[in-house]
Amino acid sequence: MNIEAFLLCDCATDSQGKLNVLGAFDSIYAKQVPVVYPACTIAARIRFSKIEEGQHSIRINVIDEDGREVAPRLENKISVKAPDGVDSSVVNLILNLQRLKLEDYGEYRIDLAIDNRLEGSLPFSVRKVPYRH
Repeated sequence: MNIEAFLLCDCATDSQGKLNVLGAFDSIYAKQVPVVYPACTIAARIRFSKIEEGQHSIRINVIDEDGREVAPRLENKISVKAPDGVDSSVVNLILNLQRLKLEDYGEYRIDLAIDNRLEGSLPFSVRKVPYRH
Protein backbone atom coordinates (compact mmCIF):
# COMPACT_ATOMS: atom_id res chain seq x y z
CA MET A 1 0.00 0.00 0.00
CA ASN A 2 1.15 3.51 -0.76
CA ILE A 3 -0.31 6.74 0.59
CA GLU A 4 -0.15 9.02 -2.44
CA ALA A 5 -1.71 12.03 -0.67
CA PHE A 6 -2.64 12.83 2.94
CA LEU A 7 -3.75 16.44 3.43
CA LEU A 8 -5.59 18.85 5.69
CA CYS A 9 -7.40 21.24 3.36
CA ASP A 10 -10.31 23.63 2.92
CA CYS A 11 -12.32 21.09 0.94
CA ALA A 12 -12.04 17.98 -1.24
CA THR A 13 -14.24 15.99 -3.58
CA ASP A 14 -14.05 12.65 -5.35
CA SER A 15 -15.16 12.71 -8.98
CA GLN A 16 -15.08 9.25 -10.60
CA GLY A 17 -11.92 8.32 -8.72
CA LYS A 18 -10.23 11.70 -9.16
CA LEU A 19 -9.36 13.40 -5.86
CA ASN A 20 -9.91 17.17 -6.08
CA VAL A 21 -8.30 19.22 -3.28
CA LEU A 22 -8.57 22.93 -2.53
CA GLY A 23 -6.40 24.86 -0.08
CA ALA A 24 -4.05 22.41 1.66
CA PHE A 25 -2.61 23.89 4.89
CA ASP A 26 -0.71 23.01 8.05
CA SER A 27 -1.26 26.09 10.24
CA ILE A 28 -4.34 27.70 11.73
CA TYR A 29 -3.94 31.29 12.95
CA ALA A 30 -6.13 32.46 15.81
CA LYS A 31 -6.40 35.71 17.82
CA GLN A 32 -7.32 33.70 20.90
CA VAL A 33 -7.89 30.15 22.08
CA PRO A 34 -9.91 28.09 22.24
CA VAL A 35 -10.60 28.49 18.54
CA VAL A 36 -13.43 26.82 16.66
CA TYR A 37 -12.34 26.24 13.07
CA PRO A 38 -15.57 26.40 11.04
CA ALA A 39 -14.88 23.72 8.39
CA CYS A 40 -11.98 21.75 6.97
CA THR A 41 -11.38 18.39 5.32
CA ILE A 42 -8.96 15.51 5.75
CA ALA A 43 -8.24 13.99 2.34
CA ALA A 44 -6.26 10.86 1.57
CA ARG A 45 -5.49 8.93 -1.61
CA ILE A 46 -4.29 5.38 -0.94
CA ARG A 47 -3.10 2.92 -3.58
CA PHE A 48 -3.44 -0.80 -2.85
CA SER A 49 -1.72 -3.49 -4.91
CA LYS A 50 -3.72 -6.43 -6.26
CA ILE A 51 -2.37 -8.71 -3.52
CA GLU A 52 -3.92 -6.36 -0.91
CA GLU A 53 -7.48 -6.79 -2.19
CA GLY A 54 -10.16 -7.33 0.42
CA GLN A 55 -11.47 -5.62 3.56
CA HIS A 56 -9.29 -3.10 5.40
CA SER A 57 -10.03 -1.16 8.57
CA ILE A 58 -9.36 2.59 8.58
CA ARG A 59 -8.96 4.77 11.68
CA ILE A 60 -8.32 8.51 11.77
CA ASN A 61 -7.53 10.34 15.02
CA VAL A 62 -7.01 14.07 15.52
CA ILE A 63 -4.85 14.58 18.60
CA ASP A 64 -3.08 17.36 20.48
CA GLU A 65 0.58 17.40 21.52
CA ASP A 66 -0.29 15.49 24.72
CA GLY A 67 -1.94 12.68 22.72
CA ARG A 68 -5.52 13.63 23.66
CA GLU A 69 -8.19 13.24 20.98
CA VAL A 70 -9.64 16.62 19.97
CA ALA A 71 -12.22 15.35 17.47
CA PRO A 72 -14.35 12.23 17.24
CA ARG A 73 -12.36 9.22 16.06
CA LEU A 74 -13.34 7.95 12.62
CA GLU A 75 -13.36 4.20 12.19
CA ASN A 76 -14.61 2.46 9.07
CA LYS A 77 -14.05 -0.51 6.79
CA ILE A 78 -13.24 -0.25 3.11
CA SER A 79 -13.38 -2.93 0.46
CA VAL A 80 -10.55 -2.89 -2.09
CA LYS A 81 -10.76 -4.61 -5.48
CA ALA A 82 -8.54 -3.87 -8.46
CA PRO A 83 -10.29 -3.97 -11.86
CA ASP A 84 -9.45 -6.92 -14.13
CA GLY A 85 -6.15 -6.40 -15.92
CA VAL A 86 -4.99 -3.70 -13.49
CA ASP A 87 -2.39 -4.39 -10.80
CA SER A 88 -3.55 -1.76 -8.27
CA SER A 89 -6.58 0.12 -7.03
CA VAL A 90 -6.97 3.59 -5.49
CA VAL A 91 -9.23 4.57 -2.59
CA ASN A 92 -9.94 8.25 -1.94
CA LEU A 93 -10.94 9.12 1.63
CA ILE A 94 -12.64 12.43 2.41
CA LEU A 95 -13.55 13.38 5.97
CA ASN A 96 -15.28 16.72 6.46
CA LEU A 97 -14.79 18.26 9.90
CA GLN A 98 -17.26 20.88 11.10
CA ARG A 99 -16.59 23.22 14.03
CA LEU A 100 -13.26 21.66 15.05
CA LYS A 101 -12.52 23.01 18.53
CA LEU A 102 -8.84 23.44 19.36
CA GLU A 103 -8.21 24.40 22.99
CA ASP A 104 -4.64 25.72 22.89
CA TYR A 105 -1.91 27.12 20.70
CA GLY A 106 0.59 24.42 19.76
CA GLU A 107 1.13 21.30 17.75
CA TYR A 108 -1.56 18.84 16.67
CA ARG A 109 -1.53 15.69 14.54
CA ILE A 110 -3.85 13.67 12.37
CA ASP A 111 -2.99 9.97 12.45
CA LEU A 112 -4.10 7.49 9.78
CA ALA A 113 -4.08 3.81 10.74
CA ILE A 114 -4.86 1.05 8.28
CA ASP A 115 -5.45 -2.44 9.67
CA ASN A 116 -4.38 -1.16 13.13
CA ARG A 117 -0.99 0.03 11.87
CA LEU A 118 -0.01 3.70 11.73
CA GLU A 119 0.55 4.46 8.04
CA GLY A 120 0.51 8.26 8.02
CA SER A 121 0.81 11.18 10.40
CA LEU A 122 -0.03 14.73 9.38
CA PRO A 123 1.20 17.52 11.67
CA PHE A 124 -0.52 20.90 11.92
CA SER A 125 -0.34 23.76 14.38
CA VAL A 126 -2.45 26.47 15.93
CA ARG A 127 -0.53 29.74 16.08
CA LYS A 128 -1.26 33.18 17.48
CA VAL A 129 -2.02 35.77 14.82
CA PRO A 130 1.18 37.86 14.54
CA TYR A 131 0.96 41.28 16.14
CA ARG A 132 1.36 44.17 13.72
CA HIS A 133 2.08 47.77 14.68
